[in-house]
Order: sequence, then C-alpha cells, then structure tokens
Amino acid sequence: MQIGEVAARTELSLRAIRQYEDSGLVVPSASSPGGFPLYTDADVDRLMVIRRMKPLGFTLEETRELLEAMDRLAVDRPGTDAELSPEERSALVARVRGYEQAATARVAELREQLARVEEFAGSLRARLGTTTPA
Repeated sequence: MQIGEVAARTELSLRAIRQYEDSGLVVPSASSPGGFPLYTDADVDRLMVIRRMKPLGFTLEETRELLEAMDRLAVDRPGTDAELSPEERSALVARVRGYEQAATARVAELREQLARVEEFAGSLRARLGTTTPA
C-alpha cells in the first residue's frame, strides 16, 4: 500500500511516517515501478508499535531497542541460521517484558492523572451549577 493509505490506517501524518523512515524505525518493504515506497501489513504493524509507544513517553532509542528485540524474536527459527541461543532468547524476552512492565506502569500513571483531571472538571461543573448566571 502507498503512504497515504498507511497514514489513514495508522492515524499518523505523512510527515511522521517519513521521520520514522529517516530514523530507520520503519523501512518500506518495496517500491512501486515509479519509485514510490510501498508498505505491507507488517510495516503498518511496526508503525502501530511506534504510535502506541510515543504517548507513553518512550524515546526513539527505546522504541528502536524494542523493535530490534521483537524483530530478532520474530526470526528465531529452530534449526536455522536465525536460531537464537537460549541465552539470547532469554535476554530478548526479558527486554520485551521490561518494556511491557514499563508500559503498564505508565498506563497506571496516566489513569491517575485522568482521574485527577476528571475530578477537577467535575468540581468546575458543580461550581457552575451552584452559581447564578452573570
């Protein structure tokens, strides 16, 4: 698919997608005969990981580290040159698990912030309900 469709599916701007390309976080899987980049569903999945990490405050370097770990785990095939040693696999799984735990902690922090904001908005609504119009 072309970048416009990818942008619509991921809700990312064309500029953001190009920045992620420039930083090496995502590489289009193919090119059209005219030289335009083409993306696969796997590329879209990768962009969705990036999109989901950003509001949680992960840096581009952290995003790159997680994507690399996920890539290496994805190509781990027993009996092939891509097979990881048990130690490598364990380290990669631990790295991904660490990101999952960090994401879970950040979600909890965001829920607390949301609760405070909702409480504040409720207090403003209550105040408006008890005052006379100007």
